Amino acid sequence: MGQNQLWRLTLVLCVVWALSLLYGEMASYWVPLWSCSWPSLTSSSSNGGDQVNVAVIADPQLMDKTSLSLPPKSLALEAARFYTDLYMRRSFRSSILPFKPHVVIFLGDQFDGGPFLSDEEWKESLWRFKNTFYLLQKEETNIYYLSGNHDIGYSGVNSRSPKVVSLFEKDFGKRNYRFIAGEVEYIAVDAQTLDGPLQGKLTSSSWEFVQNISKEVVSRPRILLTHIPLYRADETPCGSYRSSPIINQRIRRSDPDQGITYQNYLSEETSARLLELIKPILVLSGHDHDQCTVTHSTPTGAVTEHTLGTVSWQQGNLYPSFMLLSATSIPTWNTTIPPEQAVSTHLCFLPMQTHIYIWYLFLFVVTLLLLLFWPVNGLSCPEPCNRLMSSIGETLRSIMVSHKEKDEDEDCEYEMMWDAEGSMHLVKKASAAPRMMNSSDNALIGRGNVVARPTARKTATQEGEASVTVDMTADVKVDDIGKSSRFYRSKSVKVIRRFIRVFRLLAFIAAINLPLYMMLLFKDWNDH
Repeated sequence: MGQNQLWRLTLVLCVVWALSLLYGEMASYWVPLWSCSWPSLTSSSSNGGDQVNVAVIADPQLMDKTSLSLPPKSLALEAARFYTDLYMRRSFRSSILPFKPHVVIFLGDQFDGGPFLSDEEWKESLWRFKNTFYLLQKEETNIYYLSGNHDIGYSGVNSRSPKVVSLFEKDFGKRNYRFIAGEVEYIAVDAQTLDGPLQGKLTSSSWEFVQNISKEVVSRPRILLTHIPLYRADETPCGSYRSSPIINQRIRRSDPDQGITYQNYLSEETSARLLELIKPILVLSGHDHDQCTVTHSTPTGAVTEHTLGTVSWQQGNLYPSFMLLSATSIPTWNTTIPPEQAVSTHLCFLPMQTHIYIWYLFLFVVTLLLLLFWPVNGLSCPEPCNRLMSSIGETLRSIMVSHKEKDEDEDCEYEMMWDAEGSMHLVKKASAAPRMMNSSDNALIGRGNVVARPTARKTATQEGEASVTVDMTADVKVDDIGKSSRFYRSKSVKVIRRFIRVFRLLAFIAAINLPLYMMLLFKDWNDH
């Protein structure tokens, strides 16, 4: 009965593990398809067939030798790289591409240590990026990239290392550019160079690009794309989607040429100038790794900025995300709809990979404890429990008997009785009807009958008890040593058998679920 229950428990655990793996490694990436959708535009300006759908992704930051302060080629770093790439691949393939976007925009930081990679390491990271986002070559999807500080560095770095800028432009395109999707114009700027020294070549070329745009008549709604967010005052609220504390402005410059070596946001002056020259209806940014929505005041009206959280689960955000953006394909000048209503956004969240791994760890601990402490005879009271209950019953009965004997004051007759274990008991004899004593009775008394006189009974009793006590003490000492030795040997055998049982059942669970897990891994890496 107990073994059957144990195997039923093992089968239940196998099913729970299989369901957990199927959800954590596959089904969880389908949740955004049910909880997210393309935002709808104002009905008078657009309908389902008259809009352009844009998926926006921020900060993949593929891990490399500069990540996590781990030694290059170490097992820990390789494992972190593998599972981070796998997560983003699954997210892109199962959570983003099924929406069939017309345009995909990466808001920068494709790599993690771009300025510090050798040519070979850059090529390796580029291959991994293309393999992770392996459907980027679909003809019906246009892909655009922004430069990030982890791709080319801030102005204090890229001004001294123009080679990394050339590598980026060769593999990802220009740093400053514009494109039109539907009836909306997107302006992408290299934010890393905007606060650099004006005499620098990269900084001057970026501002020249912005100046040229400002000279044109605004004929379409514009969206500003920048990796580094625009300036915001310290402690500015970021909205309900923010999951980490607010980061205030920090900016550092190098001494020789005053180039930027680190900044959280663009400077206040640069931000105001960008908004004034480009006149966007919406700003999209990354860099912060967490969600933030703020409103900027401009001479032409309020402008909303959406800072997107990272798409990676290894960049300090437990809630990775992406954005779905719908833009009108109907000219705004042909309608009465304000330009700011020509675009609508929807923030979508990806699976919480950290929580999934915590669930795996919790389930492993529960599995181990259940298999280790599950009773051999099922859920009934085990043998130690039965022995304890029997001992308690015997103790209660002996107390009741002793109490009864102490309450009896009459002069009773007893006889000595020995049980099978060698213990002596005094048993009261049934008293007969009183009768007159005669000479024959005296004769019996003279022969020392145990029931004759109290003095004789007491003497006999004391002698019997003394002899029994000596013998029993010797027997108990020898017997206790034997029983103790047998008890500890028995406990050791039981512990060893229990661990063998746990190992056997864990091996059974692993034999069923490990192939399932490996199949899910190979499925994601081989299904092109």
